Amino acid sequence: MTTQLTDHTGAVSVTSTRPAGTGPAAPARRALRSRIGAAETLRQSLTVAWRNVMQIRHTPEKLLDVILMPAVFLVLFLYVFGGAVAGSTQAYLEVLLPGLIAMMAMFATMSLGTSLCDDIRKGVFDRFRSLPIARSAPLIGSMLGDTVRFCAVMAVLTGFGCALGFRFHAAPLDILAAYGLAYLFYLGVCWISVLIGLSVSSPETVQGVSFIWTMPLTFGSSVLLASTATMPGWLRAWARVNPVTDLADSVRALTIGGPVGLHPLYTLIWTAGIVIVAFPLAMRMYARRV
Repeated sequence: MTTQLTDHTGAVSVTSTRPAGTGPAAPARRALRSRIGAAETLRQSLTVAWRNVMQIRHTPEKLLDVILMPAVFLVLFLYVFGGAVAGSTQAYLEVLLPGLIAMMAMFATMSLGTSLCDDIRKGVFDRFRSLPIARSAPLIGSMLGDTVRFCAVMAVLTGFGCALGFRFHAAPLDILAAYGLAYLFYLGVCWISVLIGLSVSSPETVQGVSFIWTMPLTFGSSVLLASTATMPGWLRAWARVNPVTDLADSVRALTIGGPVGLHPLYTLIWTAGIVIVAFPLAMRMYARRV
């Protein structure tokens, strides 16, 4: 960047020519970032998360979709498939609602990539990058801030389901474990949404790409059916290795009773695997994008 100074006589002198983003301040920022520990990274991430929460507070209509979507899905699937699948809507409700918890944990991540792509396009992350903060803090903060949407989805889904007649048949700790497992899986899948948001150029594209991979996972699972025995062989094989099936079966067993088996363990392994793969890819894409 060339800087020109003009004195009182009108003479122009060139002081320096240096590319933007270089100079004494840039190495200092990089050195400071290298000294940021895990505790400080978490504090900075929580600060970014609070910023996102405040955005929702000032524009509560951003939660409109997560408030309406669980209620619409619950009513639609319950009264369309209830009689055919379980013989009555009341019997199907106990099977459906735990499955929808797993489905909503997937769908709640889609808006994260959209908002992330929009913030990058508006230059918000350029300002984050100019600050002496951990490189991962803006991404982790955006993910943690989006937890409000997950909590809103689960609250609406559970409250509306109980209003329709759903009842838990498990101990309170088991119920909390079910929602906690869904939340951990949600956090893992969020990194896929982050990766998509960093990879595409427009927020509109994020929605289309997200639907391409979430639909086979959610509907090709045990979300709507407790047993996959009636599925064709190829679809049954897909559902058996599907992480959403493990999550749905785990939540179903922990909320209405029944053998839990190894499904929670498989869900945790899937979650860890997604984070191990998607997190470094997202950080690399973030470094290239911004």
